[in-house]
Amino acid sequence: MASIANQVALVTGGTSGYGKATAKLLVEEGVKVIIASFDSEDVLQSVQQEIGCDSYFHMNVIKPEDWEAVYDFVRSKYDRLDMLLNIAGGGVSVVDTADQPLDKIDYNIKLNLYNVIYGSRIFAPMMRSQKRGTIINFASVCAKAAWPGWSVYAAAKWGVLGFSKGLYTELQPDNIRVTCVIPAAASTGFQKATSGVNPAEFAELKLRPEDVAQVVVDTCKLPPHVVVEEVTVWGIDQVVVPFSR
Repeated sequence: MASIANQVALVTGGTSGYGKATAKLLVEEGVKVIIASFDSEDVLQSVQQEIGCDSYFHMNVIKPEDWEAVYDFVRSKYDRLDMLLNIAGGGVSVVDTADQPLDKIDYNIKLNLYNVIYGSRIFAPMMRSQKRGTIINFASVCAKAAWPGWSVYAAAKWGVLGFSKGLYTELQPDNIRVTCVIPAAASTGFQKATSGVNPAEFAELKLRPEDVAQVVVDTCKLPPHVVVEEVTVWGIDQVVVPFSR
């Protein structure tokens, strides 16, 4: 494994779930981590103190102007970005498509797909000028399998997977790696903010945020000439058997 000490990483969704767990492990590897979140300044400060990350940035990932602002912050303070981890996302509303309000559909797609595109677009030129970098985009096993009520969310996460594959073909000539991480269900707190989901159903799952975070960090630590196109991470207690009854 290659050392990633002193590299600079931006982690969206960095105050909870996969984002917080990933930021914590990166800090332990000596990475200068910026956590970004729409949570309050108090929450951001608290997480910064808890995990020891270098800095934080308050932003709404569905707003292009906030991406421009965080870009300016990174450029002025660090003058580079080695790792962009697009982890922010959420289920929003898990109900049948016929019952989905239009505003929930729009928000679901923006939160889970547009934000990944916005972030990759804004930081790709910086990474191109460096001739190096790693972008990791979070999808979901909903991009691989189907469940009732998850169709709109799945559309966004299928989009993340397809976008990541295409983005890699664009950035590979400049030695920039793009990986799509596809995590299964885990108890991350994500379910509490998702209508139509019972959080208790996820509480006892074996897959934990720190397990997925370890996969992310290990991917970042691979030699620069090695690329993981996509990686699916399951808890051993989760089984999908299509067409079974």
